Amino acid sequence: MATGYPAGAPPMPMPGFQPQAPAQWSTGLCGCFDDCGNCCLTFWCPCITFGRIAEIVDRGSTSCGTSGALYVLIAALTGCQCLYSCAYRSKLRALYGLPESPCCDCLVHWCCETCALCQAYRELQNRGFNMPLGWHGNMERMQGVGMIQPPPVQGGMMR
Repeated sequence: MATGYPAGAPPMPMPGFQPQAPAQWSTGLCGCFDDCGNCCLTFWCPCITFGRIAEIVDRGSTSCGTSGALYVLIAALTGCQCLYSCAYRSKLRALYGLPESPCCDCLVHWCCETCALCQAYRELQNRGFNMPLGWHGNMERMQGVGMIQPPPVQGGMMR
């Protein structure tokens, strides 16, 4: 899988993704109305919110469209899209050292998928991501303001 990092080199820390000591969620699970626009979007079309979250958490290795389409497909075939989305909550928590609260990730998504997606979306926004831009748009924006440097390519090999 292509990651954009030189072969053999550890991934470069990215803004918002530096390993951290255990932290707390920046907003509560039921803080959906902190961002009414995203709350409405997630209520009516959760695949878009999920796709945006997945693209950022996966560092652009999957697109918003691909993740959102898979979310819809799983929802249409099984009705258990919460099992797919809870995996991304777990990834997000691992990136930031967030607690598994108020209960395990799958139960949070099973009981309130919309609230869980909104909370993850707000968490990434509060950590500096402009969610509609996606991963690549955020990296271009951050490079443009001197926040990050692209990793050096050694020997032209990318993995």
